[in-house]
Amino acid sequence: MNDLFAKNEKDYGDDYKEHLFEQYKLYVESVEKTSDRRQQANNYFLTINTALISLIGLSFQIKIFENLAGIKLVLALVGIVICIVFWYLIRSYKQLNTGKFAVIHEIEKHLPLALYKYEWEVLGEGRDNKKYYPFSHIELLIPWVFGIIYALLGLYFLW
Repeated sequence: MNDLFAKNEKDYGDDYKEHLFEQYKLYVESVEKTSDRRQQANNYFLTINTALISLIGLSFQIKIFENLAGIKLVLALVGIVICIVFWYLIRSYKQLNTGKFAVIHEIEKHLPLALYKYEWEVLGEGRDNKKYYPFSHIELLIPWVFGIIYALLGLYFLW
């Protein structure tokens, strides 16, 4: 028995299997909620980056900002900082989900079906891009794309 299981079936009592399955269902639900929060965070940062890029783009057209390259540079630097936070948040959610699925796989060893583990195996455990290309790989590129745009804009504003 590992640290995940505080008690075995014999020590726990008659409700062991029922309680195990209920806890499993609650845990899977918590994984889904984490994924929902992850998507909300992604949407939030995409909105912020889109708005900031739009503001910088608008600054090229509005004469008021014409002589304020310093403000434009600050906006580009703020964008880079936002991208750094965005990247770390995505990475954190990826790590959290990896841990949560490891727990699910461990629990499934004590259930009749190991659906999540089997699905992961069918998908090549994320190692075979032909079977499955993990979305987190794409997700982690998004802040880099925005960050490069901000860096290029910042260099442009310095000249």
